[in-house]
Amino acid sequence: MLTLLVKRQISEIFRNYFYDAKKNRARSKAGIIGYMALFLVIMVGMLGGMFTFLSLTLCEPLHAAGMDWLYFVILGLLSILLGAFGSVFNTYSTLYMAKDNDLMLSLPIPVRLLMAARLLTVYLLGLMYAAVVILPAVIVYWIIVSASAGTILGGLLLVLLVSVFVLTLSCALGWVVARISLKLRNKSFITVVVSLAFIIGYYFFYFQAQTLIQSLVANAATYGAKIKGSAYPLYLFGQVGTGDPLAMLAVSAVVFALFGLVWWLLSRSFLHIATSSGRVARRAYKEMPVKQRSIASALLSKEFSRFLASPNYMLNCGLGVLLLPICGALLLWKGGMVVSVLNEIFGERASCTPLILCATVCAMASMNDMAAPSVSLEGKSLWLAQSLPVKPWQVLQAKLNMQLLLTVPPVAFCLVCLAFVYPYTALEMLLTALVLFSYVLFSALFSLFLGLEMPILTWTNEITPIKQSASAAIAIFSGFGYTLLLVLGYMLLNGWKLGYVGYMSLFAAVTLLLCAGLWYWLRHQGCKRFATL
Repeated sequence: MLTLLVKRQISEIFRNYFYDAKKNRARSKAGIIGYMALFLVIMVGMLGGMFTFLSLTLCEPLHAAGMDWLYFVILGLLSILLGAFGSVFNTYSTLYMAKDNDLMLSLPIPVRLLMAARLLTVYLLGLMYAAVVILPAVIVYWIIVSASAGTILGGLLLVLLVSVFVLTLSCALGWVVARISLKLRNKSFITVVVSLAFIIGYYFFYFQAQTLIQSLVANAATYGAKIKGSAYPLYLFGQVGTGDPLAMLAVSAVVFALFGLVWWLLSRSFLHIATSSGRVARRAYKEMPVKQRSIASALLSKEFSRFLASPNYMLNCGLGVLLLPICGALLLWKGGMVVSVLNEIFGERASCTPLILCATVCAMASMNDMAAPSVSLEGKSLWLAQSLPVKPWQVLQAKLNMQLLLTVPPVAFCLVCLAFVYPYTALEMLLTALVLFSYVLFSALFSLFLGLEMPILTWTNEITPIKQSASAAIAIFSGFGYTLLLVLGYMLLNGWKLGYVGYMSLFAAVTLLLCAGLWYWLRHQGCKRFATL
């Protein structure tokens, strides 16, 4: 029974590898093999290769300094961090707040057996993420330093202890996430904030990694003495990898004791959390007048409600809402230095500088493509929008206006920042604004055009139209293509001979003509197509 339950949990987690939600059917054997191969390339080839390189960088100098234990501390903590982060949300959704809790608890299966199956699933997921870091570290140490019986036993025990500690930490953090989620009303914003915080933290550490490694190797003795003096448990943890018997016994006792405590606490609270339905506010009914809204306002409110209720929608189609203000702030902070560097690079063609600044803002704006999946997101409920006593254009206009309202204000902020950074003339500023806002309009119209031409209405998971549809992909890449064409046309195709004013006037005119053509198509053919989908 335990094996069957674990197999079911694993197949549910990796469901997308076996089932094509876009086509609503099982994948072919070739497709399954391809997805599995891609997964192995990413996990073993990319992540495993990256941490193998890090292990090779740290192992020899730390061993030469007599700090073998510090080597295992650094890689062990990284493996715990990656393992806990990779499995904590799976713990939340698999162990505590699974969608099939009511069904599984109604079956004649002991609660402890169900909890054990889900814990084992969480353990395997945590092991998968942690092993990407700790296994290369152990193998590199065996190859470079020693492969004696003690170090082999210590390395294998370290992998086991790391995986069990990751399970313990994931269960504790998953419990906190589950308890908090029961009290939250709007979980979408929390998901978006956490995801963005992880992305920002990842890139920060990625760009600082080389400096940190050099500093660590150069001052290994100093850092090692501080850790050994003020954080002795970390020293014992590192000694496990070197095969120290006392450290192996002590750390094993602590890790398994912590896991035993977590198991005891889970057995007492699992049933309560799994059957909780969340916080339900009690409100007394009060008769209040309802304010009548226009058709356009009601349809626009419907589009915004869908956008704000979906973390996937916000993160994949609305990243420009965040990136544009950040871009503007960076221009105010470092814009003067950027302008001077660009002027030195281009020399006589200094007019390339304002063009690149404008193209950068366009590239950030291209990250907003809410209109592309908006038609597909209607899904099987499309008939509701078609049956309403409204014209098809009013429905399409609401989808168009949502993207414009979320893109125009941050682009306007960036335009103001550009005015402070670069000494534009009045005409140059006017043309820069015209190119930026005409691009925003073109991007929204083209995204909606793609959404109507390539809809996906049979999806079972909203990520399919949002991230895996051709319309969303083309909308994003066409935005980058527009930016690239703007720059290359000026720098490589002799557009600079027209001057900044002449070239931007020509580009704005072409963009507005394209907007007019797309607008005409949407008002006529687009409305007919929407009505017959």
